[in-house]
Amino acid sequence: MTVVLKLGGRVAADAVRAVLAEVDGPVVVVHGAGPQITAGMERRGIAPAFVGGRRVTTPDVLDVVRAELAAVNEEVCAAIGARAIGLFGDEIGLEAEQLRDLGLVGHPVPSAPAAVVEALAAGRVPVVAPLAAGPLNVNADEAAAALAIGLRATRILFVTDVPGVVLDGEVAAVLPADDAEAGLADGRFEGGIVPKLMAAVRAARGGVKASIGVTEVPA
Repeated sequence: MTVVLKLGGRVAADAVRAVLAEVDGPVVVVHGAGPQITAGMERRGIAPAFVGGRRVTTPDVLDVVRAELAAVNEEVCAAIGARAIGLFGDEIGLEAEQLRDLGLVGHPVPSAPAAVVEALAAGRVPVVAPLAAGPLNVNADEAAAALAIGLRATRILFVTDVPGVVLDGEVAAVLPADDAEAGLADGRFEGGIVPKLMAAVRAARGGVKASIGVTEVPA
């Protein structure tokens, strides 16, 4: 009955306690740090570059990614309290296929790292920073979906600073995976909702009930 919560960098520490209060059973938290990483790069004079929503990652960029993820991970663990245990994906064997044209970037594949399984068995809340073995920078939404499938979670919830997927000016209550894929293909969606929709569809196809805010994405 495991639930995976994916927290965006803008909402991570602020939202986690409220969301956890509504979840019954074992929980895995995966967090992003997109805004923090971009700000950290700019402070170091590194211009951010993206291809298809993924951050082009050099060794210098990876240093920034790790530092900002560590800061957010610490904040999320502090917000949860004593049950939280901070984990870095590359240190626990989170698996990914390297996308070499983007540098040190990977596409996560379903896995169930032993450290996550053991933490859940001990009643802890694993808080996972999205890096993969290599080390590789991986999209947090994709990492959450891969973990949800690998752990055979019952549900994955993408917690964002928007209520859900907006269609025709209104938040959709249900968006079937086929419709989501069609909308992604024809450019109906743009911005930060795109990787979340892609990850939600992947999770749904993998047998995990997926939702983005209040929007359900059935397979």
